[in-house]
Amino acid sequence: MTKRIYSLDVLRGVAISIMLFLDGPPDKIFSILEHPQWAGLTVPDVALPMFAFAMGAAAAISMSRREPSAKKILKRTALMFAIGVLLEMEPFFLLPIFSDSFTAADFLDRAIIHGRLFGIIQRLAMAYALGTFLALAIKNSRGILLAAFVLLIVSSAGYHLYAPENPFDEAHNISQAVDYIFPGVNHIYRPTHDPEGLYGCLATTASVLFGFLAGKIFVDQSSARDKIFLFIAAGVVLSIIGGVWSNFDIISKKLWTTPYALINAGLDFLLLALFMKLFDAVPAAKKFSQPLVALGMNPLFFFVMNNALLTFLYVIPNGDVNNSFYLQLYWNTTQGLISTEFGATLFCAIWALLWLPIAELFYKMKIVIKL
Repeated sequence: MTKRIYSLDVLRGVAISIMLFLDGPPDKIFSILEHPQWAGLTVPDVALPMFAFAMGAAAAISMSRREPSAKKILKRTALMFAIGVLLEMEPFFLLPIFSDSFTAADFLDRAIIHGRLFGIIQRLAMAYALGTFLALAIKNSRGILLAAFVLLIVSSAGYHLYAPENPFDEAHNISQAVDYIFPGVNHIYRPTHDPEGLYGCLATTASVLFGFLAGKIFVDQSSARDKIFLFIAAGVVLSIIGGVWSNFDIISKKLWTTPYALINAGLDFLLLALFMKLFDAVPAAKKFSQPLVALGMNPLFFFVMNNALLTFLYVIPNGDVNNSFYLQLYWNTTQGLISTEFGATLFCAIWALLWLPIAELFYKMKIVIKL
């Protein structure tokens, strides 16, 4: 198995842990653990940008050994996109089996005529492709940094030029306008917007490019101390710029706005610095972070399997999501324990922990699933 970078695996592990923990809350959980309705930044909002950032870092490290061909990049992108589309369509494959009332006409309407095209994995796939092709074309770090900021400036300017009076109005913004053109109003998450729509790929690609810069620092021949300094400097500068930019643009995951991308990239750089320093100063800390590494070695696998299993458990036994097996598990275990929020949050934590034995098995057997 190719030598891995421990701090990067831990970062990926943190991202996927948050996703496993918070992707399927059965009830109301603590507000800091819920996505904001439109603008703001809470715990789950850091997971996907962290995933994109780590994807860029891993791509840079891989490219330092051997540059991928355009065919390989496009093949991986297409495979990821296809997996994402299948995840979106999974309920409609299961409902005819478990629900007597779900007809062929329902499948045609909900899966084809009104089926959602984009999703989290599709967004990652497109940002990976754009980011990798840009990094291959530019090569040097300054150029990649410039490209990231150009994408963020274009993304921000689009909102202000399209709707100068209220650029980030939920019912009227450029991201929504692009969604209505493609894939069309029938194929987006909500009538007003799709949080993984096409326009957000601009800023998401910038997140991937920031990850590329981190990867290039990792493979640089400089000392660990110098790398930690660069990570801290990048993290502080990007966080400050993002904070200043938030006076002009909202911080929103649903739109993947410029300050959202910058603040998250700053956080990711700082976490890498923290992990590198921690594992260097306290080697025993690796023992406690090993479960994160186990998850971080196969983040996409665990994300896909988690979502696929959640969908399955929400469909059985009879296709009624309001009386699903998943909710029955919750009702008969932690519901109402101390409070609604505590019981639901505890259930989410138990659900996430159930994935650890599989991750540990993969880790011990050195199984790394790559696309």
